[in-house]
Amino acid sequence: MVLCGSAVLRSLDVTADLLAEHPRARLVVTGGRGHSTPALFAAVRPWAIADDGSSEAAVLAALLVSRHGVDAEQVILEEASTHCGENASLTAPLLPDGRVVVVQDPTMQRRTHESFRRALAGRDVTISSRAPFVPVVRRDGGYDDVGDRAWDLDRFVDLVLGELRRLRDDERGYGPRGTGFIGHVDLPPEVEASARVLGEAFPGAARG
Repeated sequence: MVLCGSAVLRSLDVTADLLAEHPRARLVVTGGRGHSTPALFAAVRPWAIADDGSSEAAVLAALLVSRHGVDAEQVILEEASTHCGENASLTAPLLPDGRVVVVQDPTMQRRTHESFRRALAGRDVTISSRAPFVPVVRRDGGYDDVGDRAWDLDRFVDLVLGELRRLRDDERGYGPRGTGFIGHVDLPPEVEASARVLGEAFPGAARG
């Protein structure tokens, strides 16, 4: 199993449940410090966890052990990656052949899945993804499946538009004509149309 660093703490519940279902599984928690790091430390502030320079992987792994009872011996850390392309490329050497389940912030899930598929190409690996929930969008943000707000509205829009930009196969994207982190992905016309509407409604969404 792989848990990718993000500020979506519901991912911890899903990961812990999967480990309970598969007690012989090993878990790689991947993530150094990147654009989600400030949001992660804001999310864990109610638990009196301050930003001491730790990686996202270290913080999430510690929470799995301390709050979810995960056996620390099951967990491997990858703390150098700064984006999902590196999550995949730096984690791939740590993964045995067989089945791999990737858990990620649902706004980044599609791109992350493709990054792992690219990084593990040619190996005897079956990859599946487990988004922790399908976001519910309200006027003040995106909510998880238990009613907690995972993102304020501006950050949610920022992440969604940023995901679409990265999925496009052009010089700004993650595809072969861009960074090469993923293979070619066809974005449906209705998704592109919705992205244009969203971008017009939120012109300040930086990552889009």
